[in-house]
Amino acid sequence: MRKLKENILKFFIYSSAFFTVSILFMIVSYIFIKGIGGINLSYLTSDYLADGSGGILPMIITTLYMVILSLLIATPIGVLSAIYLQEYAKKGKLVNIIRFATESLAGIPSIIYGLFGGIFFVITLQLEYSILSGALTVSIIILPVIIRTTEEALKTVPTGYKEASLALGATKFQTLYKVILPSAIPGILSGIILSVGRVIGESAAVLLTAGTVAQMPEGIFSSARTLTVHAYLLTKEKGDIQGAASLGIVLIVMVFLLNTLAKVIAKRLNKANY
Repeated sequence: MRKLKENILKFFIYSSAFFTVSILFMIVSYIFIKGIGGINLSYLTSDYLADGSGGILPMIITTLYMVILSLLIATPIGVLSAIYLQEYAKKGKLVNIIRFATESLAGIPSIIYGLFGGIFFVITLQLEYSILSGALTVSIIILPVIIRTTEEALKTVPTGYKEASLALGATKFQTLYKVILPSAIPGILSGIILSVGRVIGESAAVLLTAGTVAQMPEGIFSSARTLTVHAYLLTKEKGDIQGAASLGIVLIVMVFLLNTLAKVIAKRLNKANY
């Protein structure tokens, strides 16, 4: 009877794993079949034209702007918040409030962030529709991800490392930046780079804050269009499924490369620390 239960459990586990992989394979295959015909060098390196032809270079540049700027804003705040929660804060109402706020931020729909960003950053702060407004909004969206992953990375540092450092006369701050953070950097870095996928895939919040101008941005104060917003507009306004699928391929490749980069950097840092 015990063997039967074990086999049934294994069946459901393997079936679930197979189902998950199959769904991913179906989605990626469908996107590639629909959009691979539209991918070429000119498509990736030329400007978008007013008549709807041309390439997607402005959207690629805008997406990279959005990723870099949002990470520069969210990473210091997220990492420092996680360090406070894990290393300095004592259990109590304040910590509970911060954790509740973090969990609430993670569960809020992106359209709500977009409305907030449009009202606060675009109108109140008069940043107008710009990459900066979009990046500030998206940085709030990825903040919970960075805080959580940093906390988990800090938890994985062996207690013995901390105790040994303190026993040798190091202060708590010295222990933090010389022992704890170097050991936790691979996990922190993985979380930060993986959160890029959320930035790249965001559309509603960016649409309401960065705008839809399909031109090469002159700077962070320019209104511009990201790849996901462009895919949404192609589908909504023109019904161009093939064009949207081609954009999907570009997005999939970007996320895949960034995930691979995260793993490579994390492995190298692990080797350097041990």
